[in-house]
Amino acid sequence: MKILGIGVDIVKNKRIKTLIKNKLFLSRTFSQNEIKTSKNISNKINYFSKRFAAKEALAKSLGTGFRNNLNFKDIEILNDKKGKPFYSKSRKIDTIIKKTFKISSFNLFLSISDEKDYSIAFTILQKK
Repeated sequence: MKILGIGVDIVKNKRIKTLIKNKLFLSRTFSQNEIKTSKNISNKINYFSKRFAAKEALAKSLGTGFRNNLNFKDIEILNDKKGKPFYSKSRKIDTIIKKTFKISSFNLFLSISDEKDYSIAFTILQKK
């Protein structure tokens, strides 16, 4: 298995605190599932900051950023039953990655973390 790309992003939580007050920002950046899940989260600022960083990290792992019709909302971050974050694989992301790297299958790995002032995400894109 070969690593095709890595991406990392760090976000100042204060910046996201301001942005999430704007409902248009929320609807353009986060999926309905992400917004729905946030209703059960007490620290919404860090919740959205980590997801924002994760979306940026994935775009960076592609080596293209947000180009080729890739948008923030196309990338969805969910959590498994134990709380581990993962990228929800959509048809669009699947197509972009397979076309960009000329591969038939891949794995995406995600690690996110936060502190009072910052949130960070790290992504690995690996060929199966």
